[in-house]
Amino acid sequence: MTLSGLLITGTLAAQSAAAADPVGYPNVRINEVTSSNNDTVELYNTGSTAVSISGWKMSDDSFSPQTFSPSSSTIPAGGFVTFNSPKGLGDSDKLVIYTSGGTVVDRVEWATDKAKPAMARCGGDGTGAWVPTTSATTFGASNASGCPSSIPAASRVRINEVTSNGSDTVELYNGGTSAVSVGSWKYVDNDTSHSAASISSSSPSATSIPAGGYVTFNSTIGLGDNDSAFLVDNNGNTIDSVTWATDGAKPSDERCANGTGRFQTATTATLGSTNSCSGSGDGGGGEETGHLLGGGGSLTSGCTPEAASGTGSTPTGTLAWPGGLDVTIADNVCAFTTSTGPEGRDVSGLAFDPAHPSVLWAVKNKNWLYKLAKSNDKWIPDSSWSATGKQIRFAGGSGEPDAEGLTFGSNGHIYVTSERDNTKNTAPKDTIMEFDPAATGSTLTPLHQWDMTSQFPQLNTGDKDDANLGFEGVGYVPDSWLTANGWVDPLTGAAYNPANYPLHGSGLFFAGLEYDGTLHVYGLNSDGTFTTFGTIVTGKASVMDVTFDAGTQRLIATCDNTCGETHTFMKVNASGALVPDVSYKNPAVMPTGNLEGFAIAPTSTCVSGFREAVWSDDGIFGFGSGSSSYGHALYSGTFPC
Repeated sequence: MTLSGLLITGTLAAQSAAAADPVGYPNVRINEVTSSNNDTVELYNTGSTAVSISGWKMSDDSFSPQTFSPSSSTIPAGGFVTFNSPKGLGDSDKLVIYTSGGTVVDRVEWATDKAKPAMARCGGDGTGAWVPTTSATTFGASNASGCPSSIPAASRVRINEVTSNGSDTVELYNGGTSAVSVGSWKYVDNDTSHSAASISSSSPSATSIPAGGYVTFNSTIGLGDNDSAFLVDNNGNTIDSVTWATDGAKPSDERCANGTGRFQTATTATLGSTNSCSGSGDGGGGEETGHLLGGGGSLTSGCTPEAASGTGSTPTGTLAWPGGLDVTIADNVCAFTTSTGPEGRDVSGLAFDPAHPSVLWAVKNKNWLYKLAKSNDKWIPDSSWSATGKQIRFAGGSGEPDAEGLTFGSNGHIYVTSERDNTKNTAPKDTIMEFDPAATGSTLTPLHQWDMTSQFPQLNTGDKDDANLGFEGVGYVPDSWLTANGWVDPLTGAAYNPANYPLHGSGLFFAGLEYDGTLHVYGLNSDGTFTTFGTIVTGKASVMDVTFDAGTQRLIATCDNTCGETHTFMKVNASGALVPDVSYKNPAVMPTGNLEGFAIAPTSTCVSGFREAVWSDDGIFGFGSGSSSYGHALYSGTFPC
């Protein structure tokens, strides 16, 4: 990512907030507007608590603030309120929302016909980018169904961080894949008497934002202790906005996660680089804390939770979890007891089915595979596949794979890693096995099996603990991502060319080694052979799961309590190497344990700017005996879209 710009000091302050402004008002965002016929406006509450909008007013480009009649005087957390403009809205116009005390909450502008049928936030209600002329109106509901399948390049530029702490600095971030010209774009604060200033005339002057890069500049019109920043393009269409309450931008108000999600007050300003996401609250609008929800129940006979082992410190520079603060325990107590593991624990790898995003797959160390479906906010075995899971074997139907990780290939098959045979657990057996989930029967044998054991002699000591430090996770990465991002093939020293490996399919497999936290890259050939593409350093002491997330376009290496419950997002750098980009810690309300599995739902499941994230506890220990999490394997939270 690119760091751009130096900073200077702004001069003017915006109006102060009235005492009557309700807590959490900066979380209320204009979410959709139409200038076609009924001139409807939709507001959305991005916060976790309800906000009263009683007595609020609106104005457009030609009339003074007037009261309006909303569908409700209170907006619930994650809820919508709609109203019709009392004076109508023009083909090209400006809409401003005020609290009853006169503080500007949000504003949006559009050029001729750009709000027909609607102008809406896309990519997340209340947090997404403004997209003019969406295909359909969705008032009172999520904008997702009315948004285009691809967000325009200009709309991928976001206000990412802002500070009113002396320098009055604004940071823009380009989350797209191409540079965006911003030389004629303008910005303004919440003082309606101020004229918009151009980015290019500010200091430092900027005319373009590179893909994945930043631009910072100082506001020439100043930014107050409680204020707003609004960004418009050269046609007068709003691109993005942010509002903060008193002291909410000191030291800064930042998006979490970087480039997406809602704003919060930071503990450390990170202008020109990835947001710290280490603060709390909502831009001065009120503090928030997370909650661990659900769980409980009595242990079944033979169910024996196992306390976590190997706890280490969190690496320096790890950021706070960018998704929701609340986490829900998402399985029944002792749900995964089997004939080869009656203790109920040992659920490890997780993966969402890319073809069926409402389906989650899981493997249990003692050779069991599960297809899970959601029922009343819990993930339970899908009885149409198997209510008790299916046992998996090595090639030829032998042994008991110590199954640790799983991923989906482009062919819809499941690929499972094993680090040893549980019938001979003192010897390593680091393999990747291919299973057809549509195969019938209660026991599955692999269509293909690739054995890499000889590559790791350090694990073959005759000690079962050493043999248990092999392949913990695996992630399938499509060739299209590797080539589009310029990954350099370690075998040739040139840009990766999939055609050089005609038997490998359409992607590579990245297996995570618990022993030292490295990733090992393989092409799995249809004739049973494999190509080894070398080793990648993740910066972690161990890797417990590996996930490729198409939403963030990142490969994720997960580590449990050994590394402080963290997830490192990997990218391809300018030199063509796969390197760490940013690391996040689990939500603070989760227990510290052997949380070995991690999966993020596809973006097609997004609701209100978030999608599900799921963790698995290998030991089902939770917070210990007597706690609501004791005896449970699965936890469900949210991650930004």
